[in-house]
Amino acid sequence: MDARSILYRLRLGEELSADELNWFAGGLASGAVSDAQAGAFAMAAVSKGLGPMGRVALTRAMRDSGDVLAWDLDGPVLDKHSTGGVGDCVSLILAPALAACGAYVPMISGRGLGHTGGTLDKLEAIPGLSTEVDDAGLRAITSDVGCAIVSASKRIAPADRRLYAIRDVTATVESIDLITASILSKKLAAGLQGLVLDVKVGSGAFMTDLKAATELASALVGTSNGAGCPTAALITDMNQPVVPAIGNAVEIRAVMEVLTRGAGTSRIEALVVELGGTLLAQSGLAGGVTHGRDMILKSLVTRQAAERFGRMVAALGGPKDFVEKWQTYQPEAPVILEVHAGQAGVVTEIDCRILGEIVVLLGGGRQVEGDQIDPSVGITHICPPGKRVIKRDPIATIHATTEEAATAAADVVRAAIKLGDEAPKADPLVHKRLA
Repeated sequence: MDARSILYRLRLGEELSADELNWFAGGLASGAVSDAQAGAFAMAAVSKGLGPMGRVALTRAMRDSGDVLAWDLDGPVLDKHSTGGVGDCVSLILAPALAACGAYVPMISGRGLGHTGGTLDKLEAIPGLSTEVDDAGLRAITSDVGCAIVSASKRIAPADRRLYAIRDVTATVESIDLITASILSKKLAAGLQGLVLDVKVGSGAFMTDLKAATELASALVGTSNGAGCPTAALITDMNQPVVPAIGNAVEIRAVMEVLTRGAGTSRIEALVVELGGTLLAQSGLAGGVTHGRDMILKSLVTRQAAERFGRMVAALGGPKDFVEKWQTYQPEAPVILEVHAGQAGVVTEIDCRILGEIVVLLGGGRQVEGDQIDPSVGITHICPPGKRVIKRDPIATIHATTEEAATAAADVVRAAIKLGDEAPKADPLVHKRLA
């Protein structure tokens, strides 16, 4: 068995055996498979597919390429995962909210992938904070605080760690097989007793139509349930950013505004409540989804979620007074430029993918593996669909390192936020639920 033979068979569209995928995952983890071969595998998987059996086999193989955690705690071990969106900082609110409700959340998260932001990159916009902890650190923080949002250690799904980085820079992100295996290999390695998936659909998602998003959600739920982890999925809207801000520090600002003001009626809070209520009901911590929603909402109103978030930040090396003084720790971009409407009208559509790509080009994401991220850059004050403006009204604000970068970005942002005569039909926040 060798990489060339496996790649040849995959390129021909032949179904790979579990043994072949185990060998390849082991080679990713050990280095026996080169970067070129890993990239060729990803490209062939995108073009030919692995099939349902291959998807399950690759998930298990990447899970078993490293350690699989086991827990002995006085509450259920739960987690949430998003398939990738724009302005999506839900995890940073949901994890501490779940912890405040009696769950334990060892959330192994990822960095930016393609045009979507990464939870870890956002969290590391907080000065001094590092998400790189070993398994002992993950266990200690989860047990003490109730939640820990960290990167996968080198011992957790190392095959995925390698393939994830290569997919980001080889335009091989959009594959149901690879997305499923990547998400679930890390999640199942964390020893979960329950999982909720936020599968995005729309202009800012990897799956832009409901049929494809449903296919992905079904693959994720089926694979995870088949592996013994009770899992539900919500297919949620990504035709506008979850918060009206895209970038690392600017999304931390949005998170802290939710956590420190109590509860409100924003789009992100509604999504946190839906996902959290579903997971609490599934785990038995709540007597149904409605009760679960109420529990999550109470954790926000009473600021118990904020208290858990502050403890997690401190445990990861961030400021001990971050919740109280978070505004003083916010990095500011050198150039802040308003984008003005070129005409009067109503916002009819937002190309979220373009906005996400602009933030990457501004320095808020990676164009090649190893790029350093500038946490201060991004886009804020994005006008939502249905908002009526007159000519010269601000429709977004650019945060950039130079005047030239800001001016260039402004032209693209103006084109990505489309204006028309009539307000669009409002998209539902949750399109479908699967369990």
